[in-house]
Amino acid sequence: MNDLLRTRFFILLADTSQEVINTEMQDAYEDFVKQIVTISNSEDYTHIFRMLNLTRIEIAPLKGLYQDGQGGGKCA
Repeated sequence: MNDLLRTRFFILLADTSQEVINTEMQDAYEDFVKQIVTISNSEDYTHIFRMLNLTRIEIAPLKGLYQDGQGGGKCA
């Protein structure tokens, strides 16, 4: 399974039922980026590509949700 999809950042993005303060989202994003850097240090480029591509596929629907304004009130 893709560890990136289990990060706090992804969970906060996917859960539209709660409000999230900006600092919480910033901290979660920093942890998410650190996880990506860690994964990118691997020599298995096929694994890296698959993990990042799966993460992109999972984030794509969320992008539409927030661009449509349905998730606009999430961060305080």
